[in-house]
Amino acid sequence: MLPFSAEPVYTRSVRILTSEILEKKGEKVELAGWIDSRRDHGKIIFFDLRDREGLVQLVAAPDAGEAHKVAETLRPEWVVSVKGEVKDRPKGTENSNLVTGQLEIAVSEITVLAKSEALPFPIDGDGYEIDEETRMKYRYIDLRRKRLTKNIRNRYKVIRFMREFLGERGFAEVETPILSKSTPEGARDYLVPSRLYPGKFYALPQSPQQYKQLLMIAGLERYFQITRCFRDEDTRGDRQPEFTQLDIEMSFVGEDDVMGLVEEMYLSLVKKLYPNKKLKLDGSGRIPRMSYDEAIKNYGSDKPDVRENKDDPDELAFLFVVDFPMFEWKETEKRWDAVHHPFTQPRVNGVEDFKNKFQSDPSSIKAKQYDFVLNGYEIGGGSIRTHDPELLSAVFEAMGNRPEDVQAKFGHLLQAFRYGVPPHGGVAPGVDRLVMLLEREPNIREVIAFPKTGDGRDPMMQAPSEVDKSQLDELHLIINKEKER
Repeated sequence: MLPFSAEPVYTRSVRILTSEILEKKGEKVELAGWIDSRRDHGKIIFFDLRDREGLVQLVAAPDAGEAHKVAETLRPEWVVSVKGEVKDRPKGTENSNLVTGQLEIAVSEITVLAKSEALPFPIDGDGYEIDEETRMKYRYIDLRRKRLTKNIRNRYKVIRFMREFLGERGFAEVETPILSKSTPEGARDYLVPSRLYPGKFYALPQSPQQYKQLLMIAGLERYFQITRCFRDEDTRGDRQPEFTQLDIEMSFVGEDDVMGLVEEMYLSLVKKLYPNKKLKLDGSGRIPRMSYDEAIKNYGSDKPDVRENKDDPDELAFLFVVDFPMFEWKETEKRWDAVHHPFTQPRVNGVEDFKNKFQSDPSSIKAKQYDFVLNGYEIGGGSIRTHDPELLSAVFEAMGNRPEDVQAKFGHLLQAFRYGVPPHGGVAPGVDRLVMLLEREPNIREVIAFPKTGDGRDPMMQAPSEVDKSQLDELHLIINKEKER
């Protein structure tokens, strides 16, 4: 054992990245990566090496000895380590399309680290023409293509910017539970059966809505989280069973405070990470606001595309849509439901005013709700929350819930409201749609590392899948064969 005062010795790999050779001309270097392509010009073998930073051309001449013999065996997508000298390319052979296109590596040593079978599809193009089922089955190969590598890296940059922006403004990132309680919040829950408590279930969160409100009661005041959300919805073109959102909650704020924070963050993000984008703002250089009624009247949509030139994919038209109705009629269920969610604060003066207005005309009640829109897509939504437990109970009951049901499903939250809850509100912008629009992609699957198909399957992992009967027995579950589709 080393003496306590001894300093550990760390060794650093001598391997460099392709982008680093720009400063290494005339030096001997070591690189590692995948064979992107190979070209034989007589006895001289050229091949491009690909790593996370890009490509560089390697040259194996006959006088390289053993290295030349190994080069003759190389095939695309083999993983290799190479050593050689960084040199200028011969005049007239430069490649202006590559960052390293002025240089090449004269190879002196090649080590094959792993071989590869022929790929199921090419990865040198964009890949849009390839069947999605095949792309998803071999997603780890699909991700090698330049377009998807860029998307995933830029997604990380967007999330890193959000974290740094909010951290600098006093927000704390807090992880909330994935296993929680099933509550009616709009969509169908994913249920998780409990082995230790037969007949009882956890639910995966549709959002951290109740937890973030509880954090405000706890006095945290400024919370955020890059969080996964789960909704068991019918398949739709631009939806996923699980998705990522930036979750934000703040105490002692009004609508303008929340929207002002979002505006500053997103305009700063675009200007720093996507400076070539054209922002459509109002005369004061701000993100415009539009009432729900105005949006429906003039655009026939609560998420209007207000770009001046919809053929310009680099134009970004952010918009806040405000003053939503609090309730909407559900014809199939014959009841009034919350447009956003039941925790949204209605524009009323207390419980009695709410009850009177709901009895008179539920559709006339407005909500302290705001949606965040970009180029015709809803990329986020939020509201000021109801922090009066009596008013919140009245809203639940107006939506058709019996008092005992409200207590059973939300009693924990209503009890917490009895211990000093500050006025609070928040917003939850989606990460997937934002990156999709910034990267000019046709759907969110192109900016998620391992997405499900449009119909909610994972061909790579073959999920969803059956499980052993022993697992079902442990969970006290029986499959109803008559209900199987």
